[in-house]
This record gives sequence, structure tokens and C-alpha cells, in this order.
Amino acid sequence: MGKLITLFKVPELRQKILITLLFLAIFRLGTWIPLPIVDQEAMRRWGEGLKGSALGRLLGYVAMFSGINELGQSTIFGLGIMPYISASIIFQLMASIVPSLDKLMKEGESGRKKINEYTRYATVVLTLGQSIFWINQLMYTIQAVPDHLRFTDSFGNHHWIPGIVSILIMTAGTIFLMWIGEQIDEYGIGNGISLIIMAGISARMPKAAFDLFSNFSFELGAGGGKYGLDKVLVLAALFVAVVVGVVAITQSQRRIPTQSAKHVRGRRVFGGTRQYLPLRVNQAGVMPIIFASSLLMFPTLLFGAINHLPGFRDWSWFGAIVTSFQRYGYLYNVCYVLLIYFFCYFWTAITFNPKDMATNLKDYGSFIPGYRPGRRTADYLEKVMLRITYVGAAFLAIVAILPTIVAQSLNVPFVIASFFGGTGLLIVVSVALDLVQKIDSHLIMRNYAGLLEKG
Repeated sequence: MGKLITLFKVPELRQKILITLLFLAIFRLGTWIPLPIVDQEAMRRWGEGLKGSALGRLLGYVAMFSGINELGQSTIFGLGIMPYISASIIFQLMASIVPSLDKLMKEGESGRKKINEYTRYATVVLTLGQSIFWINQLMYTIQAVPDHLRFTDSFGNHHWIPGIVSILIMTAGTIFLMWIGEQIDEYGIGNGISLIIMAGISARMPKAAFDLFSNFSFELGAGGGKYGLDKVLVLAALFVAVVVGVVAITQSQRRIPTQSAKHVRGRRVFGGTRQYLPLRVNQAGVMPIIFASSLLMFPTLLFGAINHLPGFRDWSWFGAIVTSFQRYGYLYNVCYVLLIYFFCYFWTAITFNPKDMATNLKDYGSFIPGYRPGRRTADYLEKVMLRITYVGAAFLAIVAILPTIVAQSLNVPFVIASFFGGTGLLIVVSVALDLVQKIDSHLIMRNYAGLLEKG
């Protein structure tokens, strides 16, 4: 408690924390302001009908990044920060393919600002496209917009103004969230975009906890939709174990020893010091889970649509495949794990360049003992990264399928089980660790003990 009070003793740190909390409060307030043309009761019924389906789980991922508490909502921040994340990923992937973007990435601060500018323009385009698609879905597929407010009503009359205003509201909402993230980066503390995502995920925890404890019973082995004391204790112990494991793997590194060459200037000898080059075990972060889970939604939806066609219902093997994908069975989890491994190596190959790292070591006069600078060093770094990526992918695969295992084995809703692994837990833990490290740096600069230090 004393260390938390210390945070507000440093004026600059106190100001940064308060500014960050203010912007996050504005974000949470906006997630409850509904679009003016939407019938929220119709949205709620639609969201209830989607629970447990493949489409519902896909939209649940989008809602998680949008900060929406319930799937059956449509607010001014309905698209969240997801278009900006998509634009950032697109430019990061293009930088490894397009030479001009790769050149900008290597220009330092000026190149980064230019790419950020392109990312903002791409965000506006993506947000406009997604807003048009979503408003059209609200009007004609979900039917959550009254007939007289649709682009074309049932009598053939056109009403463009309400729909266009709603599209502009949703676009402005996402651009405003992007601006909030940049203001947190500049005036607050932590990564603004990551904190917005974390706030959206964490906002679901009170409802999940309420659902758990509203059906709690002190009886051991309670049934009838109740959670007995034994099951709650198992869930609590499992949650602590998973969080500890995620923190350990997220922080784990493979430290490669390096040594700088000695330089003699006059009577002094410079260099010759031993250091290490840290390589993260989980180099790809949470991206493989996001890509794999999003990609698996398409065969799930496709198989479900084909299964309703005449003739396909009689094929027992095809029905088993559909059931496995819809209920997240053995075949689904095997495909999930394989895709996570593929995207781990794919993303690591894009973000980690051993040749550039070997060149930088050579330019700074450092080398890895036992390996000659240049190609030999690059080959060694690539071999080490391939090995530790295998371990990181195994960790991500376990964390990804753990919610499904918990939901099926302990018979708890997926809303509760999702906090025992998956994308949400990884993001919350990673962002929390990054935030603590940045707070510690401010405290240590002013001779205070860090949050994770003793004394």
C-alpha cells in the first residue's frame, strides 16, 4: 500500500497517471452511448441468439477489442480501436515486402512518423468501410433499425441522412479513440492503444465474476447450474497458476553472451566488456492467437452453411467435422494448435531479422564468442530463434486451448472460462507488465524503490 501512495508523491508521475485515468474514463463512458438510430432491445435479442455460435465467437473477439460489455450493443465506439490495429498490422507486413516502406522503417524517428501518418489515413478508410458494412447489417440483417430510418424502407422510400450520420459517428468514434491513444502516449503513461484494449477486456471481468458468484453454492459437487465450493477453489487456483505461467513466459528470455572489441586510445583501453543479447521466448506476442482464431472462424461458418444443404446431412463423417468445429472439439483444437505454430514462425520471421542484428553487432564492434561476425553470427541467431520459437508456440497453444478445456471439463460458461487463457489474458498481462516497468523507471529515476523491488 505504501508503494501505491508513493506513486502520487512524484508530481510528474501523478500527473501522468491522472491524465491516463481520465482518458480511459472517457473511453469507458463512450462505450455506453448508443447509436441514435439503433433499437438496443432488438440488438440484445440478436446477441442472445448468437451466444455459443461460431459467428457469435468471432464477433465476440471484435467486441473484446472494441470495449463493448455485451455483444448485443452498438455504440459510438462500436468499432473500437480494431481498425487502427488492422492498419498497423498491414503496414508492418508491407514493410517486409515493399522496399520503400522498409527504407522508411530504417530512417529512425522521421520514418516512423511518416508510417504513422500513413497508418492514420488507412485507419480512416478502413473505419469508413467497416461502418458502412455494420450500419447496413443493423438495418437489413439484424433489423435493429426502425423501418423509417433505413436507407430504403419497405415502401421504397429513401432515407439517407440517418444512416450517413451514424456512419460518420462511428468513424469519428474510432478516430477519437486513436487520438486518445496518442494523447496517452504523449502526456500519460504506458502505451495508449494497448491500455484502451486492456480497459475493454478488463471491463468484462465484473460481469463474469457476478455470473460466477451469483450461482455459487457452499455445497461440494453442487449441480443444477450451481458452482460448488470445490469447483470455485479449483477455478481460483487455476487462474493464479495460469497468470503466473503467462508472466513467466512473457518475461522469459534467451540471453546470448556478446563481447565488445577492445580499443586502445593513448594509455586507455576501451571496450572488452561482456554483455548479453536478449531474445524473447514469446517473440510473436499475442498475434498468432489472433490470426489463428480469426482464420478458424471461416471454415466453421462454411461447414455450418454447407451442412444445411440437401444431401450433406446424410454424410456422418462431414457431420462429425461440423460438430467438432462448432463445439470446439478435438479436430478444431488440433487445427488451432497447428495454425498457432505456423503464425508464430511466420510473425517471428517478419519481425526478427538475424542479418540486420548481426550487422548491427558488427557495426558497434561487438561479437558473439565462438562465431565470426557476419553470416556465421546471423546463422547462429536464426538457429537459436527457431528453437526458442518452438517453446513460445507451445506456450501460446496451451494458453489458447485452455479456456475451451476449462469450459468443457468444469462445465462453466465460456465467458468465465475465457479469463483462464486466450487472447484476453495475454493482452492484460503483457500490458500490465509494460505499465509496471514504465512506472518503475519513473520511480527509480527519483531514487524511489520500484513497485517490484523490496524495500
